[in-house]
Amino acid sequence: MDASALERFCLSLPGAGLAVQWGGARVFKVGGKMFAILRPADPARVCFKCSDLSYDVLTEQPGIVPAPYLARAKWVRLEALEILSRQDLEAYLRQAYELVFARLPRAERARIAGER
Repeated sequence: MDASALERFCLSLPGAGLAVQWGGARVFKVGGKMFAILRPADPARVCFKCSDLSYDVLTEQPGIVPAPYLARAKWVRLEALEILSRQDLEAYLRQAYELVFARLPRAERARIAGER
């Protein structure tokens, strides 16, 4: 998966938005809360929120590290997008989205669900 495909996938999730922050990082949000961050440098890197189990499994793999500044909230960073297959990366990004979506206020979740 390349950076543009990753961006298209993240923005295809209901209610997902994009903000460019921190010197060009592409920050994907739902309900104003981050679920993934793409740094489209060479190589492109992505950080995303994980469940506790996914965090433990992913950080055991080479090329996947705890995300700087966000590790205590169970975020990981892939040193290159090719570390995971497209299917696996999309599944983890969808999980990141769902984790953040689930913690939004009920009214915000209902608003986003109504847009689906």
